[in-house]
Order: sequence, then C-alpha cells, then structure tokens
Amino acid sequence: MPTETKKKLIIVESPAKAKAVSRYLGKGYKVEASQGHVCDLPKSQLGVDPEKDFEMKYITIRGRGDILARIRKEAKNAKEIYFATDPDREGEAISWHLFHALGVDESKPCRIEFHEVTKKAVQNAVKHPRQLDMGRIDAQQARRALDRLVGYKISPLLWAKIKKGLSAGRVQSVATRMVVDREKEIDSFIPEEYWDINVDCTGKMEGKTFHLDTKLVTLDGKKAKITNREEADAALKKIRAAKLQIQEIRSKEKKRMPAPPFTTSSLQQEASRKLSFTTSRTMQVVQQLYEGIDLAGEGTQGLVTYIRTDSVRVSEEALQSLREWIPRKFGPEYLPETPLEYKGRKNAQDAHEAIRPTDVTRTPESVKSSLTRDQLMLYRLIYNRFVASQMAPAVYETMAIEIGDSCVGLRYYGEHKTFAGFTTLYEESTDDETIQKKEGALPALKEKLLLKADSVDPQQHFTQPPSRYTEASLVKTLEENGIGRPSTYAPTISTIVSRGYVTREKKRIYPTELGIMVTSLMQEYFSDIVDTEFTADMEERLDQVEEGTRDWKQILREFYPGFKKELDVAEQEIEKIEIQDEVSDVVCDQCGAMMVYKMGRFGRFLACPNFPDCRNTKPILTYLDTPCPKCGKRLLEKVSKKNRKFYGCEGYPDCDFVSWDKPVPEKCPRCGSFMVEKRNSRKGVTHLCTNETCRYRETVAADEAENE
Repeated sequence: MPTETKKKLIIVESPAKAKAVSRYLGKGYKVEASQGHVCDLPKSQLGVDPEKDFEMKYITIRGRGDILARIRKEAKNAKEIYFATDPDREGEAISWHLFHALGVDESKPCRIEFHEVTKKAVQNAVKHPRQLDMGRIDAQQARRALDRLVGYKISPLLWAKIKKGLSAGRVQSVATRMVVDREKEIDSFIPEEYWDINVDCTGKMEGKTFHLDTKLVTLDGKKAKITNREEADAALKKIRAAKLQIQEIRSKEKKRMPAPPFTTSSLQQEASRKLSFTTSRTMQVVQQLYEGIDLAGEGTQGLVTYIRTDSVRVSEEALQSLREWIPRKFGPEYLPETPLEYKGRKNAQDAHEAIRPTDVTRTPESVKSSLTRDQLMLYRLIYNRFVASQMAPAVYETMAIEIGDSCVGLRYYGEHKTFAGFTTLYEESTDDETIQKKEGALPALKEKLLLKADSVDPQQHFTQPPSRYTEASLVKTLEENGIGRPSTYAPTISTIVSRGYVTREKKRIYPTELGIMVTSLMQEYFSDIVDTEFTADMEERLDQVEEGTRDWKQILREFYPGFKKELDVAEQEIEKIEIQDEVSDVVCDQCGAMMVYKMGRFGRFLACPNFPDCRNTKPILTYLDTPCPKCGKRLLEKVSKKNRKFYGCEGYPDCDFVSWDKPVPEKCPRCGSFMVEKRNSRKGVTHLCTNETCRYRETVAADEAENE
C-alpha cells in the first residue's frame, strides 16, 4: 500500500480559526486548535520562586492533556510544524509553550503571523515563517510573574483580614481606586450657583419678522457672570432697557474631520455608547468576527482584522481598496484628494493595524443573513467607522451675531451643514450627549439692524460634580493614564465587577462599600500597587522588554524587595475587619429570617443568614413601575440565556407578556397602546408606541431620562 503523504501541521488557538485556516491552505495541511494556553503557572501554588531568581514553574493546564496529546500525535507524522497563534504577547507565549511541549527547536523559523484570517494573509504568512520573538515572550512572562506575585501574596491577606474570596491585582486595584476616587470627588463636591439668560430677539427685514435665540454674554463690557437671583433680576432690567442692534456678523466655513478607524479601546468605548455593550461582550463578539464566520456561499471568512491593537495604522493595500470603493459607493466628491492620516497615541504597537473589515466590499447588508444580531451590530459599527475614516470632511457654514449696546452684549450662534461628507455614514458619539447645537438654514441679516427683546428667560443652574465612570469612560481613562494594554481592559472591568468592588447601574459604575474598604487598605499598605504613575511606568518597562532594551528578570528584582517589606508590615499591622452582610427586606420562606445580600460569580443574590442550617437562596428581582399591558401585574427585568436583558410579567406562565424594549408607564396619547423606551446616543431617549399602525414617538428630556 502506498504510504500516506505527510502533511504540514498548523497550530492555532480556536476551532473557528482552525476551520477558516484549513479552508485557505487545502489538502497539504492539517490545522489543529490548542484552544488557548496549554501551559500555565499552577493555580494551587505561587509558581514564581523569588529565591531562585524568579524561576517560573509551568505545568500542563488541567483539561488540556487530551488536546496536547492529539497535537503531539499529529506533530509526529507532520512534514513541517507551524505555530499560527495570535500576533501579540499572549499568542507568542502560547507558541513558545507548544514549541517546548512538541520538542521543536526554538531557533527554527516555525512561527507564522497574520493579522487577518483571510486566504491571502494566511497563505502569505506560511511563505514567511520566522523564529520566536523572545522579547514578546519575556514581556508576557514578566507581566505574568508580577501579576502572580501581587495577586497570590496580597489576596490571602485580604481573605484573612477582610473576607474570603477577595483578590488584588496590579491593574484591577488601580481601576478600582479610580472609581473610588471619583466617588470621593462627587461626595466632596460643593455646587455653585450660576445663571444663564436666554433672550428671544425679534426684528424685521424686508417686511418679514425674524427671531434669533441669543444668550447674554457681556454686561457693561465685561463677561457676564451671574451667581444669584438678585444679579439675574438686575441683568433682566438692563436687557429690557437696552437699545439692541446687530453690532457684528461673522460667517465662516468650518470643516469637521472624521474619527480614525478603531483601536481596541475606542471600539470598546463606542460599542458601550452606541450599542450598550459591556467591554467583555464587545470583545467576545469581535473575537468571533476576527476568527471567522460561516458566510452563505463563501464558507468561513474572517470579517475583521486582529482585534487587540492600539494602532490606527491601515495597510497600503487596504487603503487603496477603500479609496476605490468610496467614489463608487458615495460619489467622487466624498473622496479626499489625498488619504487622511491619523496619529496614534504614544507607545502604540504599530506592528498591528487598526481594527477594520478584511474586505471593504463585504458590506454589513451583504453578510446580514449569516450574522447574529450582536455580530451584525458590531460589524456594522467597525465597517462604517473604517469607511468614514477616509471620507471627505463634513462642511458647515457657521454664523456668530453680536447684538447689544454699550451695556448689554448678546450672542447668536448657528451652523448649517452644507456638505455631509463622512457624516452621511457615521458620526462618533461622546459620553456627554446633552450638548445640542442650533442647526438649520442661517438668516441673511445686516449689521445695524434694530432688534427687540421679545422674551427673556433666566435659567438657574448649579455646577455639577464630575460624572461617574461608564465602562467607556473608564477604559478611556485607563488608556490615557497608560494603565493596562488593549488585551487587559475588558478582563480588568469584568474582574472588579465580579469581585463586588464596583457595581453597574444604568451604565454608571459605582464603588461598593467593599471596594472602598479594600482600596483604603491598599492605599495605606501597598501605595505603589494602586498608584497610577507606578503602574503606567511598569507598563512602559514591559514594553521595553518586548523591544529588547530591558531584562525581564531585572524588573522583578527591582520590584520584589520593596513589595516584600510592604507585605510583612501589612501582615503585622492590619487587624481583622468584620464586614456585616447588608440585610434585605425579603423574608426567608424556609426559616423566617431576613435574607441578606451576597455576591456570587453571576452577581448579587439573596441568601439566608442562617447558612449552613438554612441554604435558601433567591435571585434579586428588579420590578418596573409599569404594570403588565396584558394582565396588570408587575413587570420584571429579566436576562435571557444569551445574557440579553428583556422584560416579562411576574405572572408567567399564566401571562406570557415579554418585551425586549423597556415598557414605560405612559400610554400612547394617540391610540392608548403601551409604549416602550428607545435610547440613542445622539437623539437621547424617546418613547415609542408599540402599535404598528400608530408608531407615535415622543422625545424625553435629558434630565427626565436620567432620573428614570
């Protein structure tokens, strides 16, 4: 019998990626998935020995033995072996462990790297294998050792002194401190009163009456600063007595440039604002888009480029393809004469590209039928942002009109979009969507025209404390301070939520009593660990290890002695702290005790305080103020198996009412049907009638929506 032709073995991380790569390489290749790391430090031991110059102890991860055995079997019969794990530190470390597990010579060029799971990228990568990048591997080892030393040394101390199950970590402790510090700022904030005065000015030109919505800007030649009712009343008198006329008209053209294509951080921020995705949900879905989706008629295709990146760079090939696509799709006027260039942040790893679609002709609509709801929303966001990033700027005609006399100065400002440019497709959102600009056709007026203050509207305000973090703004702050890297933002936030250090309420992040207590202890005894500058400096040192300019063990040698002293002091000085469980108003239906709030792996729940004698637990139910439209009972906020929030009747299964959108108490004023809440990052909150033949819609004021 003829001997079977040996194949080349390619090892990737995930089965989805393996399926795509296998299609691209054909019959001469066998593709296996390691399903992530196969080796790691043991969970039951520190795994890092400071007495032996930080020697690392690696073992096969429990449950990965069968996977490793299968890969070893394939490797024995392979003609050649290639390691095609992700192009970052973690991916390099996975390949390194596999090198050792399979007995492959590290000096052999068996490492292949591609930044998108496409046929061209994979086939090109196989033609250009390289040796392992020990800089990346050592940087990963240094981070792993630092995190293990901090976590495994401080966490048992927290268990003993505060509560079992607590943990500390280099990045998570800093993130928690940021949330706690923001809460302290809010608590200590003293509001200051100030007043805005809006004036509706009317005038006539060519026999027609016109209105200008103006704002008081100066009084007696100085900037108007009104801090109380008395000053506001005095200003009103001056406005009513003033001889108002148009003093100056300034018109100019303003261009607004598009945002760059996504980095990991900006994608997480925008998905939070526009789609209400958590950072972990964003990364889970975008990983699926990167590894490959089974498209109808095409097979498995990677839809986006590598998704852990802090670079805004785009390859020349992708840029050229995009510049050919834009005029075909939108018209030649939407293509700038030269490509737009974007500057990435300091220390960005420019070896990676920005997150972009692998094929710009593969529009969201063309793949809609093959994607889940979440996949489609996120792909559309990535696609539109990328295309818009190379479209012509939006053009606005702006007008500022100065109105008044020697005592009073009013100002009108308006703008009118004369060319939509990139905004035809995409507009970036912000954390503060309350600022609204007057838009519309601008009036054609002349200087010296006399006006009349038709109505004067004084509005009292108070300065507001800084906003609590959202996931988007926390990721942004972490990035701005150099805390963590693209791969760490999502797990950091997930960790501090799951540990009960912070909670999420209406997108805002609040510190818990436990989070405040642990942060206070960490600041007192481990000040470096929760110091933003120290943590950012450590990230820079890890970058230097990757670049080959710093020895990874030297970082540990410099860090550990001081940390050990702090640990010894903390163990001696910290007294045990008793944390009382928060008592609820829910009675245990088995023993009659008042149930208490506990934190589990899936969040807070109710438990009987008489554990272990009574093991009764209950989920925490969130009721709406809105009655069920079908039966009148209370509505509950629920979560589906796919972790999607929905609303249902407490009378289920007798009443089967459910809604993906949040029902509101108000009935439709037009037809009487029940209405639901719709949120949009730019348009705010609206209430929409559910009657398909009515679809009445009304906008809810921003302050009202905030209080719902």
